[in-house]
Amino acid sequence: MGEPRKIIVAEDHKILREGLISLLAGSDDIKVVGEAEDGLEAIRRVDQVHPDLVLLDLSMPRMDGLSAIKEIKTRSPKTKILALTIHESEDFILEAFKSGADGYCLKDASSSELLMAIKSVLSGKRYLSPGISDKVLEGYIEGRKTLKTSTSWDTITQREREILKLVGEGYKNKEIADFLYISTKTVEKHRSNIMRKLDIHTASGLTALAIEKGLVTKPARMP
Repeated sequence: MGEPRKIIVAEDHKILREGLISLLAGSDDIKVVGEAEDGLEAIRRVDQVHPDLVLLDLSMPRMDGLSAIKEIKTRSPKTKILALTIHESEDFILEAFKSGADGYCLKDASSSELLMAIKSVLSGKRYLSPGISDKVLEGYIEGRKTLKTSTSWDTITQREREILKLVGEGYKNKEIADFLYISTKTVEKHRSNIMRKLDIHTASGLTALAIEKGLVTKPARMP
């Protein structure tokens, strides 16, 4: 028997994270080598241990899972990523795979299904929860694409969404710059671009939009 495969668990809810770690501890061929409560911490853990797989929640504070997937794949291309989420919409699923996810598992999955998903992704196969696979595969096979009317929100870049999320969570420009490893001036420029594109003129307006778009998973911090 070879060495256990190294896994990082990234989930912002402590009880769920501990439950996942406990579940994985029962498997001889898997070893949890780190845990994270948000996307930024997940990236740091990956930099430290370069795991075989990251079990990653898509809805986390500071940096969401989709942004974290892209960054992890850039820093550690061989690391597999299994998204673990409540989101069943086709848009979310396709965006996760577009970002670089290797598998997509719903949080209502059984313990046995989750372990199967992990082992499937570790073996080099893609995984999609049975409950949603038919719908998504059908869309691919038929080449069905839903035409959407372009809106001002569609012009917002991934980086701008990351910054909008952090603004909505109550972080200041300097803190956002430190989180994303960019300058404060760059943050200010992105904020200005967001406000111009969406015709928003106040910080409270940005926070309200972040909440409306579901970017904020926890209440904004008090000053």
